[in-house]
Amino acid sequence: MTSPIILGLPKGSLQEATFSMMRKAGFTLVCSSRSYLPSCDDPELKCRLLRPQEIPRYVELGLLDAGITGYDWIYENGADVHEVCEMCYSKSTSRPVRWVIAVPNDSPITKVEDLEGKRIATEAVGLTRRFLEARGIKADIEFSWGATEVKAPELVDAIVDLTETGSSLRANNLRILDTILTSTTRLIANKAAWADPGKRAKLEQLSMLMTGALEAESRVLLKMNIPASRLAEVMDVLPSLHAPTVNALNANGWHAVESVVEESKVREIVPALRAAGATGIIELSLNKIIF
Repeated sequence: MTSPIILGLPKGSLQEATFSMMRKAGFTLVCSSRSYLPSCDDPELKCRLLRPQEIPRYVELGLLDAGITGYDWIYENGADVHEVCEMCYSKSTSRPVRWVIAVPNDSPITKVEDLEGKRIATEAVGLTRRFLEARGIKADIEFSWGATEVKAPELVDAIVDLTETGSSLRANNLRILDTILTSTTRLIANKAAWADPGKRAKLEQLSMLMTGALEAESRVLLKMNIPASRLAEVMDVLPSLHAPTVNALNANGWHAVESVVEESKVREIVPALRAAGATGIIELSLNKIIF
């Protein structure tokens, strides 16, 4: 690779989650609170902190080789970029986020068609306009610079806003009328950068390591010892990615078994394993799982 990859990272709500994911993928980023130029321990990456709304446009123009942003902002900008991979993480969960139309709880608006002629505030003017135009609905869509939830009903009839859990909408006495777009985080690349063999290889490496870190987020490794006479019972209750690893121990009649399982199921699996004869059960966290 002749020059480092200029990588745009999202500043704001996705920043902490992205830095954490990069760290688990094996890339250490250091950035002061007022800096927009994080340092990375990989000399082949030069990182820039930018608002995720801007990253798709700068990647398309070639001012960035690649970037991490939401599918919503790729769609909003109509950016012509190469999508390297999808990564299902957001500010506080691993679920996709949604752009939704919301109205006050006591609003007479009950369906999307009722927005005809109404005023709507949103940061995502383009995707809102496309959604309404596809349904033949004409409305006054105005750009919101922030605090969108508090604008209805005094300033606007409805809003289109991003929600992860819906808690902010509920706190502001708003109800969801419809979902405009479901979005996940994406690693994108400039098409010329993707055509460069060296840069493409580096981006594929970054994609593999970051998706591997995401796969490990919800799984743990269970290790245990099992008497040979109870091995079949344990295998009946022990899930795995493919098949559990079984090794004979030096002690006659005993086996060491390990398996990767969903962390959410551990509270049910461990008692069942113990009842089936497993002992010395250990639960270990994982950094990456590469498929």
